[in-house]
Amino acid sequence: MSGYLLNRLGQALFVLWAAFTISFVLLQAMPGDAILIKFQNPELGLNPQQIADIRASYAADSAIWVQYIQTIGRFLTGNFGYSVQVGVPVSTMLAAHLQATLKLASLGFLLAAVFAVVIAFVSSLTPFAWLRGAIQSVPSLFISIPTFWLGIMLIQIFSFRLKLVPVINPGPWQELILPVFTLAVPISAPLAQVLVRNIDDVLTRPFVAVARAKGATRQWVLWRHVAKNALLPTLTIAGVLFGELIAGAVVTETVFGLNGIGGLTGRAVGSQDAAVLQAIVVFSALAFVTINLIVDLLFPVLDPRLRTKAGATA
Repeated sequence: MSGYLLNRLGQALFVLWAAFTISFVLLQAMPGDAILIKFQNPELGLNPQQIADIRASYAADSAIWVQYIQTIGRFLTGNFGYSVQVGVPVSTMLAAHLQATLKLASLGFLLAAVFAVVIAFVSSLTPFAWLRGAIQSVPSLFISIPTFWLGIMLIQIFSFRLKLVPVINPGPWQELILPVFTLAVPISAPLAQVLVRNIDDVLTRPFVAVARAKGATRQWVLWRHVAKNALLPTLTIAGVLFGELIAGAVVTETVFGLNGIGGLTGRAVGSQDAAVLQAIVVFSALAFVTINLIVDLLFPVLDPRLRTKAGATA
């Protein structure tokens, strides 16, 4: 088991290093210069020497490999540097915007899981083949809907036409209703597809036939025997989809004007604030590998067969 754990930790560290390195190279290759964009503004009245001193304080003229070593060294100590545009520590900016994104992502994923379970189990319980086919086509519809279009449509229908959700001065929970739904719909689609496939596979297993032969109803077998076996493989795709939450949050927060990590990312891209973008990429990668590491470690706990296999590998 210790070998299994060390292997997963090694993979997680490699993903973090790769995310940091790739983002660093791409940000360095971006055209333009964020420092010059801000400080060469004639309204600031800075002379060339003052601008050069500012560039030196950000180590902007150092060799690329020097900047790489300095940046990765700071990140390892929890120092993400300073924002060029705002002039405050990046860690402070992340902390200020993180709560809104975590709330949105958590509620969005929870609602997506509810959608997926309802779609999968209703389609499995319905006795009509045409209705089963119609329900199973819903995930394909969900995944094909652009996030920004869905958000705009929800605002038009529920805020402007039905006036059920206020747009101006909404409450702390009212402002999350439409964004959470917007984020949950595309995430629920692959979850539902995988869960439906797993349920269909488990229903063909011999132990299900034995249970049905003993007089158990389809509903009882589905909830008592099939659910656990079908949900385990779905945990893997659930962990992978956490990355989609980060990407979807960028669009969703922009559409609904939420002040989270997504909105911060949009502003940082517009101003070419490399320090902020680098920190967001690394933070997203850290969240992604943490969720997937937890899922990987849960599998041997939930499935004794995998625990035996992991122990044999160690």
